Amino acid sequence: MKNAAAQPAAPESHLATRAYVLAWKLAPMVPEPLLRALFSVIADLTWLRRTTGVRRLEANYARVRPDLDEAGIRRLSRAGMRSYMRYFREAFTLHALRPHQVDARVRTEGYEENLRPYLDLDGPGTPPDRRGAAALVLGHTGNWDLAGAWGALHIAPVLTVAERLRPTELFNRFVEFRRSIGITALGLGDDGVFAALVAGAKDGNRIVPLLADRDLTARGVEVDLLGHRARVAAGPAALALDADVPLVPAGIHYERLRGARRRAAGSPWGIVITFHEPVIVPEHTLPRAERVRRLTQGWVDALGRSVAEHTADWHMLQRVFTDDLGRRSSRA
Repeated sequence: MKNAAAQPAAPESHLATRAYVLAWKLAPMVPEPLLRALFSVIADLTWLRRTTGVRRLEANYARVRPDLDEAGIRRLSRAGMRSYMRYFREAFTLHALRPHQVDARVRTEGYEENLRPYLDLDGPGTPPDRRGAAALVLGHTGNWDLAGAWGALHIAPVLTVAERLRPTELFNRFVEFRRSIGITALGLGDDGVFAALVAGAKDGNRIVPLLADRDLTARGVEVDLLGHRARVAAGPAALALDADVPLVPAGIHYERLRGARRRAAGSPWGIVITFHEPVIVPEHTLPRAERVRRLTQGWVDALGRSVAEHTADWHMLQRVFTDDLGRRSSRA
């Protein structure tokens, strides 16, 4: 599918691009405590202003956490904005981290039982060029770029897609950033992208993680997310079916680091990647659309549990629930 004709980029877009480029260049030179303080201030100021994104975040949190009152949601959104800004702070320095720092910042759960068996085709010690492949489905939780960097170091080469940002220069910079940490990112909507993902998965020795808790194509699947109808991407399920690889949901959340691990990480924060059980593939006799729908609901159920448990690390500042998608409101 081809992209729509490009529109002239606004001056603000070029300013944003320069700001990102400058941040990637300078952030690794700033002492970690000072950088943390700066991004915490940015998060708190944004939260205090109750911007459109903050209001949308609170609306999404209210749906998935009905146990909280308005004050509770407000407190949760503050933690959410701090988590979101933590992701950006880490993104600006991730390319400068050494492998041992990446290792210290990442802890996994469920890898040995839920993912490794599908990669080690002949058991432990399988040569890298004979390994299998898997489709991983993620939400906008924790730090997915850090997870990808760790995966590229310890599991297999990483192939994914990225939303096409404007201007193109900004998108290209994000692609370069992800390439620097071992992630190959294709442009969402470009010709042949899905075919390239399928081919990559079929070739083996690769993991294909896709962020899918928001539909960017208008061809998504309607599912139940923690008791509310939502639209998410169909890509992970379609990829698993066409490439004949397992579909493994992976939740990511932050955790505090202490002691030797904190010193090795150079940060008080790390992430936990939880690899859930692969989603069971529906019967081949079912229509393809129904198989995609059932696979999609399966991974949404798994990631929904992670969102409910670690809500502040779900960085969803956009509409995702069906009731909101049909509304045209200046209040987001």
